[in-house]
This record gives sequence, structure tokens and C-alpha cells, in this order.
Amino acid sequence: MPDNVITTQIIREYLKTQEGREITLDNIRKEFNILAGTKSFDLVRNIMFQLTTAKIVKPIGYRSGTYKVLVPVNNVAIFSVQRELIKPFDLFFPRDYDTSQELDFAKHVVLREGDLILISGLSNYGKTCLALNFLAENLEYSPVLMGNEYTNLDQEPTQRFLTRLSAINWVKWLTEDGKDRFTLLPVHDDHAEYVVKDKINIIDWINIESGEHFMIGNILKDIKKNVGKGISIVAIQKAEGATAGRGGQFTKDYTDCELLIDKFTDMESLLTIGKVKESLKSITGKTYAFAISQGIKIINFREVKNCSDCKGTKYVKGQKCITCQGKGKIDA
Repeated sequence: MPDNVITTQIIREYLKTQEGREITLDNIRKEFNILAGTKSFDLVRNIMFQLTTAKIVKPIGYRSGTYKVLVPVNNVAIFSVQRELIKPFDLFFPRDYDTSQELDFAKHVVLREGDLILISGLSNYGKTCLALNFLAENLEYSPVLMGNEYTNLDQEPTQRFLTRLSAINWVKWLTEDGKDRFTLLPVHDDHAEYVVKDKINIIDWINIESGEHFMIGNILKDIKKNVGKGISIVAIQKAEGATAGRGGQFTKDYTDCELLIDKFTDMESLLTIGKVKESLKSITGKTYAFAISQGIKIINFREVKNCSDCKGTKYVKGQKCITCQGKGKIDA
């Protein structure tokens, strides 16, 4: 804008296209071709100061001349308009293969449209087992599956994945006309960008190759934002004994139901109920043991509790507890 002086209205209109983003004075000058030495060059800074006062933008403290463009917020009417109370989302949890019963705690969990279930698990102790069982039990919703170990570099299903699906022999994987009852997406990164709105999206698992695991919290936030009226079921890695998955407390912020998986014995897994945003009774902290058959079938699922003798420490007077055989827990 070499000939005309920039105005507040012009910048306001431009900022409407940048809501929620960060922007710099240089961005604005470049957008309008404002050259150094012109009247408009310094005027841009004055206008942005005025828009800061008007709460259109806010300065980003760690960089001079950088702003975040605020998203306008309007009052939300509550009782002054007619609203429909939507029932909880009827999601089916995995079941014990031997009894065909849904996992014990599931009946107490209340899930709503847009909710996120987070499976934070120790490697090789059941994350994928739970994820694929959620898939199998909810085929009527035509769910979406994406993950790191389901497809190879040629974007073909891996043999391990096909073997696990074959072992889930209590469901029909095809429709009457021979089509898949779920969608497999060969996505290994940027999962939030590929979430299918209003569907059950199962993501197994999210990894941050740079090691910046604190970013997982923001990824979960974006997944929830993109899923619409659907449900997200996301698996992440967890260190042994940790009370949260990789990313720590940040992973809990946008989670509505958290399932923590650890080693119980060499042959069994331990599932702990973590954060539950809405439930019919208090279940946070409850623990369950289970084994996995054929890499996919959940068997002998049962509630366990801290051993009465060692109080969950696994040892009594420096010796392995005889009552629980050093497991720290016994059947409830």
C-alpha cells in the first residue's frame, strides 16, 4: 500500500481471516505491501496497540511485534431457548471372551458426543488388544481405525494385523454385500488432521518422534475438536508404574475416560481406571487383571485389590509377600 495510508478498518477486516492465529507486524506490512519509511509503516504498530486495547488481539510476550488474533466470543443462551437433552453415547466396551460379558466397569462410565477415551499402556500389555476390541464391538457405527502398526510402507494391512482380526471370530467383518464394516486409514502422523467427523475414531498409537511428549496434550485437544459428535479412542505409550501416559498430566487435560495398562504378571495385564469425567458411581482407581489369548482375546477379566498383608507393596519384612505371591494385589 505505497500510495494510500493504512486504516484501522482495513486491518480489522484482515484480522477476521486470521482468528486464532499468531501474526506479526511484518506479516501485516507484507500483506499490504507497506514499505519502510512510509507513513503506514509506523501506523501499523499504533493500530495494533489500539486493537489490543479493544481486545481484538493480544501481544505475545516472548516476541516483540507478535500478536495472537483473538476469536470473538458471544454470550450463550441457556434457558431462554428450547434445547434438547441428548442421551449419552451408546459406546460398547470390550468384553471378556470366556463370559461374553462387557468389561465390569463399563456400565458405570457415561460418555457424551465428542468425548475421548485414552488408553495409556505399557508396551506389549494390551493397548492394541483394547483398541481392536473397541473396533469389533462398535462395527455398527462404521468406525475409523488408524495407527502405527496396522499397515506397511506399501499401505497394505500387515500380517500381524490380519491375524489379530481373524482371531476376533465373534463378529462379522463384512457387510452383506461384501464390504468392510470399518475404514482403515494408513495414518502414522498428524492424526488429528485425518479424524473423520461424527465417527468413532480409533487411533493406535500416537508417538512424538522428537521426544516432545508434552505436545500429546495439544494433539488430543485437536482430535476432540475435529471429531464432532463422534467418539475418539486413542492409545499412547506409558512407562511402567507411571500414573499417566507419555506427556504426563497434559494427556489427562482433554481425556474423558482414562484406562491405564501395566504389567501384572508375566502372563497378565493390570488395568487401572484413571480419570473419568462422568460416571454413575465412583470407579476411579479401581484395578482389574486380565490375560490375553491369541494376542487379542481378553480372558479372565476380574477386579483385583491391594493385598491385605503387604498393602500393595509386594513385600513383607523385606521378603516377597506369600499371600499375593509378590504381585501386590489379590482378587477382589
